[in-house]
Amino acid sequence: MKQSITALWVAVLAVLAMPLGASAQMDFSLDEADTEGEGDGAEGDGGDGADMSFGEDGEPIDDGSGDGTGDGADTGDFGDGDIIGELAGGDDGMGGEIEQRERPTETVEEIYAVQQIYALRLNRLELAPSAAFTINDPYVSHPAVSVALNYWFTNVLALGVNFLWYQWGDPTSRESDLNFFVRRATRLGIPITEWQLGAHLNFTYVPFYGKFSVFREFIFQWDAYVVGGVGMMRTRPVPVIDPEFRSFDFETRVAFNLGIGLRIFLSRFAGIFFEFRDYAYLERFENLVVAPTSAGRQDEGTWFADSTTFTNNVTVQVGFTLFFPFTFEYELPK
Repeated sequence: MKQSITALWVAVLAVLAMPLGASAQMDFSLDEADTEGEGDGAEGDGGDGADMSFGEDGEPIDDGSGDGTGDGADTGDFGDGDIIGELAGGDDGMGGEIEQRERPTETVEEIYAVQQIYALRLNRLELAPSAAFTINDPYVSHPAVSVALNYWFTNVLALGVNFLWYQWGDPTSRESDLNFFVRRATRLGIPITEWQLGAHLNFTYVPFYGKFSVFREFIFQWDAYVVGGVGMMRTRPVPVIDPEFRSFDFETRVAFNLGIGLRIFLSRFAGIFFEFRDYAYLERFENLVVAPTSAGRQDEGTWFADSTTFTNNVTVQVGFTLFFPFTFEYELPK
């Protein structure tokens, strides 16, 4: 036991007695970093180690003598020590440049092109003269000259009046040949009426508008509208059953109208229009029965039919339109 303790103390003393130069020691103190050591790990005169110095902040410093001939590894050129900045600037620290790759980006934008309306109707007065032709009466024709006056209180809604005059030319010559020859050959008469005038209060609504091209050269703006209202017509029967005694005066009938139209603009204030309209009213026709006596034939109470007949005056109107004032300005929302 005593021999073991003695041997342990001898070993401890042997370790403490070893010379300091026999083993390589690394000291990272400031004094050691400022001087060049002469061990196996530092480069001396012709030594095998790499030349590396450290500053006070612990960063490696290159003194330009890194091209030694020893067997140590080359630590490279660290420049001013800003490695992250050099990498961000395109230098990988090894003398090469990092390839700058542009990140692909794709931008999808929705572009809306809103064209201003060619001809504004808002706060404008429209004057529309036209010619009207009846298309649903095979026995007598009722051509008329017409004029309409509309005020557009919005761009799609208008309030106006239209007036039709039927008493022009020779009204007695408007009976068709079909009705004349049938009555003459068969002694059967078909009651017909004569119209004097019509006046109506109307509302107009424009639900559609657009444009079209002609021959790929001309572009025309158009709009389609719906029109309807109420008014009156003055009519009277034409005596064909017993014209020897009967004669009629014009009377006023309440009439309703409804129609559709198409307007084509030739400029911002002028255009042409085509309109299809039905004027409906209750008509009183001539009585088909003739009293057997002369006194009965002269009684005006027997001249009219016992009841009224619902009548449709379907007309086609063609005319041109003018808007006042001729010019207008767009007011953009604020």
